[in-house]
Amino acid sequence: QVQLVESGGGLVQAGGSLRLSCAASGLTFSRYAMAWFRQAPGKEREFVAAISWSGGNTDYADSVKGRFTISRDNAKNTVPLQMNSLKPEDTAVYYCAAGQTTSSLKRIESAYDYWGQGTQVTVSS
Repeated sequence: QVQLVESGGGLVQAGGSLRLSCAASGLTFSRYAMAWFRQAPGKEREFVAAISWSGGNTDYADSVKGRFTISRDNAKNTVPLQMNSLKPEDTAVYYCAAGQTTSSLKRIESAYDYWGQGTQVTVSS
């Protein structure tokens, strides 16, 4: 049974930082590209960042580029998301996702096979 469990969410002031983590189990972790998506109240879920199976390739939404950093630890089966310079518009539920590796990283939800339950991030102004 595949499980993706997010942690690290919370309340932070604008300009602050949070570090989310996704712990994966029940899958051959190194065969999967990993991604973070988010969904703000009243909005559709959107792509945030993705990382290849090796960690050698990353992709970021323009809205978070330069502020967020995705990484992975294939020995621990974890995917951290370091979020700096947070803005109120970053407020959302953040989801971790896993998708079988392809030649390029994907930004669409259908490319990912497994999803976590999400962790709430709230940025106050």
